Amino acid sequence: MEHKGSTLLPGIMKAANEEGFTLLELLISFAIIGIIVVIVGGAMRLSLRAVNAGEKRIDALERMRTSMNVVESQIQSQTPLKYDDNGVKKYYFQGNKESLQFSTNCSIWSGQGGYVTVFYEVAADTAGKKILKASENIIGTNSSRETMLFDGFDSIYFEYFFKGPTDETGDWVDTWTDDTSIPQKIKLHLVSGQRDFSMIIPVRISIPQNQPAILR
Repeated sequence: MEHKGSTLLPGIMKAANEEGFTLLELLISFAIIGIIVVIVGGAMRLSLRAVNAGEKRIDALERMRTSMNVVESQIQSQTPLKYDDNGVKKYYFQGNKESLQFSTNCSIWSGQGGYVTVFYEVAADTAGKKILKASENIIGTNSSRETMLFDGFDSIYFEYFFKGPTDETGDWVDTWTDDTSIPQKIKLHLVSGQRDFSMIIPVRISIPQNQPAILR
């Protein structure tokens, strides 16, 4: 009996030891799985953030491209219409560093067809960033619409190319003071940090003589 008991005891101890090592291995496996889940979850969150940031950037770039196309189309399609100011015929065109007004047959909302006066104005948002708003009035009516074209810039401003009758080169000015003419080119500056996204837009119109006045 003693011989059998001494033979069974090492076997029982061996089984117990094997069972203990198996439990330890399970605990280690669960710990490794938990670490992997945490790593994968973090990677997925980072990926989702990157995707969302990328989508927002794409949307912002698309909006900027669309707004640039709108500004370019409207300025290039402007028409040299006049209105009567106490018997004096004046062009609708007015421009300074932070605002621009002109008449065009290219509307933001209705496209080509019909004349509207467009007014671009630089303003500031609640964070102090510059935005460019656009409003339109159908000539001869009081109807008006407004939208925002650009936002989130450190600075937005206009410049106008002035070339006098005797000038050889011409200069860029930030205020248009000549009531009898319209600038040949307009430059829009969109400044963000050290970057200046400037766009030069040629004015593709000729000013005919004896242009009839169109009342407001």
